[in-house]
Amino acid sequence: MKIKWIFVLLLFLEFISLIALGWVIYRTWAPDAWVITAVISSGIIMLLTGVAYRKLVIPMRGIANGMDLIRAQDFSSRLAKVGQPEADRIVEMFNAMMLRLRNERVRIREQNHFMDLLISVSPMGIIILDTFGKIMMNNPAAEEFLGMKGRDGIIGKTLEALTSPLADSLVRLKPGTTETLRLSDSKIYRCSRLSFMDNGYAHPFILIEHLTQEVMKAEKHAYERVIRIISHEVNNSVAGISSMLSTAGAVAREGDGMSKEDADMIAEVAEVSRERCMSMSKFISAYADVVKIPPANRRRVNLNEELMNFHSFLESICRPHGVELIYDLDEEEIEVMMDSMLFQQALINIVKNSVESISMSDNDARGWVRISTSGSEDLSLTITDNGNGISSDSQSHLFTPFYSSKPSGQGLGLIFIADVLEKHGCNFNLSTSSEDHLTRFCISFPHVDQRTKD
Repeated sequence: MKIKWIFVLLLFLEFISLIALGWVIYRTWAPDAWVITAVISSGIIMLLTGVAYRKLVIPMRGIANGMDLIRAQDFSSRLAKVGQPEADRIVEMFNAMMLRLRNERVRIREQNHFMDLLISVSPMGIIILDTFGKIMMNNPAAEEFLGMKGRDGIIGKTLEALTSPLADSLVRLKPGTTETLRLSDSKIYRCSRLSFMDNGYAHPFILIEHLTQEVMKAEKHAYERVIRIISHEVNNSVAGISSMLSTAGAVAREGDGMSKEDADMIAEVAEVSRERCMSMSKFISAYADVVKIPPANRRRVNLNEELMNFHSFLESICRPHGVELIYDLDEEEIEVMMDSMLFQQALINIVKNSVESISMSDNDARGWVRISTSGSEDLSLTITDNGNGISSDSQSHLFTPFYSSKPSGQGLGLIFIADVLEKHGCNFNLSTSSEDHLTRFCISFPHVDQRTKD
């Protein structure tokens, strides 16, 4: 029951008591005395009730109003003093508390706004998950790394539901760990899965740092230096050894002091050794050529037309191995910025890898390589083959220097392809589908700038 109704009840009881007292006085005293007594008693009672109301009800009403302000989180309003020292002290303490709460709220809002700005412009990808593993917040960098930029939002989705090579790797990332991931599109990320406390609950979040340029630059600098040293030393030695072997073979053929059979044998051994030295020189030169890729001199070309001009040469790569070359080009004209010579060399390596994969396949079906283009949304080129595919072990090592799954591979073919495609500003991905078991090398070209086009 509210206090004011208690006072109403008290006033009613006092009124009844006053009537009863007046009736007793009326029966014993004179009427005039009854009236005087009744008036005096009524005034005293009303005065006491008013004082009690002021002392109790008004402060309690102020406290109730303060509780309503806190419940509504209205920290800007203040309580007015009631003119009572004890109650006014409570009012002052309450108003000071509300001022501190308001300042704290402003400070937290400013900090949150700063954190939101910092997260949104951060070059690191940030993904915050809820307790059910669903994405509750992310920044633009994370969408770009996941390949979801410009698509439907990822808020409310799980990492498993995202069609992204990076998302697949993030799913396998254990809590509290940091790993460096190298994906099938040659991109390298350092990813951390950590957590923070919010309202007593641990919220997991993921940090993604793009390391592709730094790592590839460091790797390239390292293997360029190694290859240059090896190439210099080997070629110098090979040149001298080849000259000596040629001289030894010529002397042996003259046959002075030995039988013809011995002379022929020595000459043959010298020639075989010389050829082996030359093969070694070519082998080392192949590595050296990879590190001498010139900058791309790009110009605006028709992608379909470039592929058609190169059809005969690609056909000559496929035909000796019984591999069918299929062209599936978009009817629309696709204009891209390209260095034709560099890109053709990269395309040769891609098709050559596809043919070698088909040759190693145990599949009895006829091998084929399909080259298709699309210009509807993204400007893309896709090379598909039905070869042996890429194993799960090899998937994480793609585009790693000197790694090759082929017995005679040098491990620099994909490095050369990646370097050429990056010089063209292309995004690319190499993977084998688990659904149709086909291997696809997908290349996306940047759109031609209208200013360049005009």
